[in-house]
Amino acid sequence: MADIITIDDPDDPRLHDYTGLTDVELRRRREPAEGLFIAEGEKVIRRARHAGYEMRSMLLSAKWVDVMRDVIDEAPAPVYAVSPDLAERVTGYHVHRGALASMQRKPLPSAAELLRSTRRVAVMEAVNDHTNIGAIFRSAAALGMDAVLLSPDCADPLYRRSVKVSMGAVFSVPYARLETWPRDLETVREAGFRILALTPDEKATSIDAAAPHRLERVALMLGAEGEGLSTRALMAADEWVRIPMAHGIDSLNVGAAAAVSFYAVTAGRPQD
Repeated sequence: MADIITIDDPDDPRLHDYTGLTDVELRRRREPAEGLFIAEGEKVIRRARHAGYEMRSMLLSAKWVDVMRDVIDEAPAPVYAVSPDLAERVTGYHVHRGALASMQRKPLPSAAELLRSTRRVAVMEAVNDHTNIGAIFRSAAALGMDAVLLSPDCADPLYRRSVKVSMGAVFSVPYARLETWPRDLETVREAGFRILALTPDEKATSIDAAAPHRLERVALMLGAEGEGLSTRALMAADEWVRIPMAHGIDSLNVGAAAAVSFYAVTAGRPQD
């Protein structure tokens, strides 16, 4: 059973994992380097634990101690009880959900390892908005995509905002980073995948006509909000596909486009 430790000093070194959570650049550097990520809220903490992530510590306001009692009893990690005011001074924002946990990252699999046991894969290029990353992972989990591959410059799926937006779905979908972009797309092709590039370009085939759900193995590439896929990524694809639009609309937010296209890729597959 974990000890519950009351802390009233915002500079207490035991709270180091939780300092400056609103400083995006700092946290983007610190968290991977220190092998941690922050789970926020009861449901997300529970999902992280269920997915096998080891807890380093938990930061709770007093009223959340009883709510999280079963987690506290199971996790051999210190629990720091603080006032809402002190939590805000440490993290930099008002912690509405009252519960934070610092979790230990797991080593990422290689792309080749991930591709051996998958058939439906999302590939993201330069998607560096944490909200979009979280939304895409949530859709990938809900619609039955098997895995996600990230270009080197994609945002961190385990950054607090990504985890929160995904409602913990980032723990459900395996992912890996491609080290050399777009050259490592050859790894995807060599694993037997047909690479489809999602683009609003009028020369692209309608995704319905491309019938990705009939393909044995398919990798769907998505680009960043606004700019879309780079020319290099488009040239590396086997086929360009587009979502048919009405009323003069030429494109969707990448999160919405991902959900629509994931459904087209996985239609007819049995879901868990």
